[in-house]
Amino acid sequence: MSDGAGNTPLIVGIGNRFRRDDGVGPWVAETLKEAGHETHVHAGDGTALLDLFAAHGDIILVDATRSGAAPGDLIRLDAGAEPLHADMFHYSTHRFGLAEAVETARALDLLPERLRVYGIEGKDFGAGIGLSDCVERTARELVRELALVPANDA
Repeated sequence: MSDGAGNTPLIVGIGNRFRRDDGVGPWVAETLKEAGHETHVHAGDGTALLDLFAAHGDIILVDATRSGAAPGDLIRLDAGAEPLHADMFHYSTHRFGLAEAVETARALDLLPERLRVYGIEGKDFGAGIGLSDCVERTARELVRELALVPANDA
C-alpha cells in the first residue's frame, strides 16, 4: 500500500466502462487490484484527480487515447517531465479531463513527485461493455508490465 510518500504507486484507471474502449483504464486498475495493487477507478471530472495528486507521491494514470494512432498502440509519458496534450486524451465525457488536470496541477505546483501516464489507443468508444480485442491485448500486456516492475522502475 502507498504511504502517500511515493514508496509504491497508486494506479488510477480513468474512463467510462460503459463506453467500450474508454473503459480500458478501469479494466487495468481492477485487474491490478485483484493482484493486490493499490488502485483507484476514476470516472468523474478531472478536478477530482487533483485530490489524488495531493495525497500520493507516486501515481500511474491509465486512460484510453484517441489520437489517430493504430488501435491498441500504447504510449508512455512522464507527466512530471513533459506536458500532456489535451488532444491525445480528449475523449472524456467531461470538459476537464486527464490532460487538463495534469496541466492545472503543474501550473499550481501540485504534481506528485512521480506521475506516469499510460495511454492505450481505443478503437470503439460506442455504448456497451467490453474492450476491443486489440485494446484488451495491450491492456493485458500493460497489466503484466505494471505488476512485475518495481515501483521505482515502472
